[in-house]
Amino acid sequence: MTTTLKIDFVSDVSCPWCIIGLQALEQAAERLQGQVALDLHFQPFELNPQMGPEGQDIGEHLQEKYGATPEQSQKNRDAIAARGAELGFTFRMDKRSRIYNTFDAHRLLHWAEEQGLQSALKKALFQAYFTDGQSPGDHEVLVRVASDVGLDAAQAREVLASGCYADEVREREQFYLQNGIHSVPAIIVNERHLIQGGQPVEVFEQALRQIAAEA
Repeated sequence: MTTTLKIDFVSDVSCPWCIIGLQALEQAAERLQGQVALDLHFQPFELNPQMGPEGQDIGEHLQEKYGATPEQSQKNRDAIAARGAELGFTFRMDKRSRIYNTFDAHRLLHWAEEQGLQSALKKALFQAYFTDGQSPGDHEVLVRVASDVGLDAAQAREVLASGCYADEVREREQFYLQNGIHSVPAIIVNERHLIQGGQPVEVFEQALRQIAAEA
């Protein structure tokens, strides 16, 4: 008998550990096929809510925010790329030169959930930013990516231009912040169990198996 687990995946599309966590979570679920199924919902979190529309140079940003030297940043990028490759995701760090504001991407993801295509859009946005080096704050990029996964381009453009879902996204962001989520990815299972960070597949597998057994 298959147990369906509700997953609230709190993340940002500009967070490399979020795609690592997602890949590992889904691979863990594949290992448990027939035992566990995921009811996946992506929840908004902004790593840089004050970021301007033009973005910021990534090296400058990491130094300002974390005090990271260029050498430390490069070492971290190499580690992320290696983890991504293990999980079947390609990070092209040479193409990702800036950090951007992601609020509009979260609005679009909120709309995409209503259309049943949130997961497809989320993964396509990760690829657009981390593999192709495109800005998740650029409306043209967002519309094209939405269209590529089967969403209506004109409707996507309308959502972005109108400011739709801004209140809903802010409300969800505040909900998770007020509940102690200050770093991502944060994976909340059945609204009770928290798994934090881009864990290995085995860690997710063990956690899902255990939670399913208790459900």
